[in-house]
Amino acid sequence: MRYHALACDYDGTLATDGRIAPATSEALRSLRASGRRLLMVTGRQVQDLIAICPDIDLFDLIVAENGAVLYVPATRHARTLAEPPPPELVQRLRQRGVEPLDVGRVIVATERPHEVAALEVIQQLGLELQVIFNKRSVMLLPSGVNKATGLAGALDDLKLSPHNTVAIGDAENDHALLASCELAVAVANAVPTLKQRADLVTAGDHGAGVRELIERLTAGDLADLAPALERHDIPVGTDAGGHTVRLPAYGSVALVAASSGSSRSGFMSGVIERLDKRLFQHCIIDCTGDYQDVRSAVVLGGAEHPPELDAIIEVLDKPRENAVVSLRAVPPELRPRFFRSLLQRLVDMRARTGRPHWMVVDEVDQLLPPGFDLGALRRDHDLMGLLLLSRHPAALPAPVVSAVDAIFAIGRAPAATIRQLASAVGQAVPDVPDVELQTAEAVAWWMGRGQPFWLRGVPGLERPPEQRVGAVPAQVP
Repeated sequence: MRYHALACDYDGTLATDGRIAPATSEALRSLRASGRRLLMVTGRQVQDLIAICPDIDLFDLIVAENGAVLYVPATRHARTLAEPPPPELVQRLRQRGVEPLDVGRVIVATERPHEVAALEVIQQLGLELQVIFNKRSVMLLPSGVNKATGLAGALDDLKLSPHNTVAIGDAENDHALLASCELAVAVANAVPTLKQRADLVTAGDHGAGVRELIERLTAGDLADLAPALERHDIPVGTDAGGHTVRLPAYGSVALVAASSGSSRSGFMSGVIERLDKRLFQHCIIDCTGDYQDVRSAVVLGGAEHPPELDAIIEVLDKPRENAVVSLRAVPPELRPRFFRSLLQRLVDMRARTGRPHWMVVDEVDQLLPPGFDLGALRRDHDLMGLLLLSRHPAALPAPVVSAVDAIFAIGRAPAATIRQLASAVGQAVPDVPDVELQTAEAVAWWMGRGQPFWLRGVPGLERPPEQRVGAVPAQVP
């Protein structure tokens, strides 16, 4: 399951004239029954919601006051996420005759056209506040506080990632919310600019649009929208024509096949940096000590001490943490058993939370238990993205190679490597000329589709790749 949470705006999205229709409440219950989490992200104050929304207990968490307050319906506990407004601000606004004027824990809210008076008072007092619009509503909040920052806090509490979240809204103050999530949805009655930025615009308005989204979400996990989400895909290099080559962000299996003695660091460092940049949680299995200096990762185990399974899971339980699992102190004959146990724990975590998003497995040919069938694992489980590395690809079992989506051959004789892997799984042997590769270069092949092609790894992504004699044009599906 790719999407584990739905974040909904209230007024104009879930609610019409402040009320949620019974049919929409039933749809929200069906979403909860699917195992997904439900969040409300609203500009309203908590006490207003409690008074007007009888279905408040359907929500795991509520982000109120446009990101400034986090409320837990199950415990009736509210937590303030920003500084309250100074009394002088409210006093000056009242002196200017600003009405209506609602003051929450953090938010100060009024209506158009009082944004002019609000800005003048903010300037007079020298305050670092922002003005946010929600159709006719005008909200004053501390700088940097918005629905996206509030949702980030809520997802951290639920140990979920924005990459596993769908957001739906209708108004100007929903831009940050939708931009922060993997999939952005606007209801039919949304403002035009929000519709333009959304991945999906529902046919129905208000609650009908939410019901439409929930039906599609629970029926097929919105898999049909995957082609619209290329912005999340992982850049792995640029081809001979300067075009970016990407791995799909969700559920991809790639094999980096290196010749014996060749270095993988030039190619792999850029890919791991892109996982970091896009905030995809990853777990790296390190047999050689090559990944001890990976940025923003906790290293577990080392040359003297083997890693502990519970410690690995404890680190990855935090959505913003990554892990490097060093197996250098694990005897080679015990590594397959350790790998199998860890993989099962990670698959179970993935089923609960959608994380970790990627697993990087170095020297994978040393780690596979007897009879390991990656294809069966992929069919039967919600498998994370896998990046497998091997200096002895000929030793990989056919069920592993046949489950691979993309091969990146590096080092010496990449053409021979690709031909060997294709032959091992009964694929038509591709016509790929021999290319002498430099550091961070590879010959790539989408298994069984198109022809292999040369690429330069992403460390050189910021520079236009050189045209190379003998480079094979990309045929990216």
